[in-house]
Amino acid sequence: MSAVIPPLPVHDAVPAQPARPAAGTPKRPRLYVLDGLRLIAALSVVAFHWAGVNIHPEVWGNTPRNLMPSVHRVASYGWMGVQLFFLISGFVICMSCWGRSPRDYFTSRIVRLYPAYWVGIIITTLVVNFAATVRASREPMSVSDVLTNLTMLERPLGVTEADGVYWTLWIELRFYLLFAVVAVMGLTYRRVLAFCGIWTILAVITPGTDSKLMDTVFMPQDAPYFIAGVAMYLIYRFGVNPMLLGVVGFSWLYAQNRLHITVGAYEYEVHHGLSWWVMAAVSAAAFLVMLAAAMGTLNWIRWKWLTVAGALTYPVYLLHQELGWAMIRWGRDHGIAPFQLLALCLAAILLLSWLVHRFAERPLSALLKRLLDGAKVSLPKSDPPVRPR
Repeated sequence: MSAVIPPLPVHDAVPAQPARPAAGTPKRPRLYVLDGLRLIAALSVVAFHWAGVNIHPEVWGNTPRNLMPSVHRVASYGWMGVQLFFLISGFVICMSCWGRSPRDYFTSRIVRLYPAYWVGIIITTLVVNFAATVRASREPMSVSDVLTNLTMLERPLGVTEADGVYWTLWIELRFYLLFAVVAVMGLTYRRVLAFCGIWTILAVITPGTDSKLMDTVFMPQDAPYFIAGVAMYLIYRFGVNPMLLGVVGFSWLYAQNRLHITVGAYEYEVHHGLSWWVMAAVSAAAFLVMLAAAMGTLNWIRWKWLTVAGALTYPVYLLHQELGWAMIRWGRDHGIAPFQLLALCLAAILLLSWLVHRFAERPLSALLKRLLDGAKVSLPKSDPPVRPR
């Protein structure tokens, strides 16, 4: 089972400007660059699973390292697209809920996360349970496992994920719950900045406590990316200042230290060592490009097709691993050369992702939002009258 996901769940439509700007605040162009960065992150993760992972030779009938060594060397670092996803997630969650009520915050998270995820579970379960070309080492899903997966809480409940990449959705959920503390109080510059500082301190001290609870809540491996993304949104909204730059810079220093811990799982999957220098450089590049976006340097990127690309990244992430491995195995069984097979599989996943987004995610999201916005779903300010019996 792979150790990577992307994101996630960071696939909110990016507003054309910060929510409810103060009077006199100039309008800002839509951040198309975030859609482009999502696409880069998603394709990086796809490359890792399809050409970087060596622990499932039954997929290719060999290892990617032997079949395409030059591509494999680059794809071995594709898992770092996850860090970019988390940076974007921190930025976008702050952007999308600024000035909104707590109810709007929770509704938006549910609507963005679940509809495409439910469709992904159905498709992946069909592949895992019934496709003859799926990897033999994967156990079929039971009905109970599938139903548990629908909650997105399968990892804390100890149930196998429908697709191995889904486990980091649990990371996203925990971030949303942490940020909900600030969202319920109302987002302000001071509160969000205090949130960044307090979370940093708690995440840094967590490894030394040997507390599983603190590790689960404060996520020391992933916290610096979310925190930096949040701070970058403050830069985008309020302008750059030394304190915010300090938060971003400190977060990167913290993140590069955690790479020594994180890399172990990925070295197991690629079956060879990975260079810290390369990882640190890729991580720094992700921080710098996001910082450039926050400061407006990349506002010249206004290609409309990036909006569609950004919308596809979540379905691509949800569908690419088990389904992609099944397609690869089918293709190599039919004699298709590796590079042509990669191109065909990518085209198929992009097409399927568009179909899922257009005909499943969008209508289901609209329906779910109408249900959640209904009056009966809202919590009353006082106890309702007792029904006569």
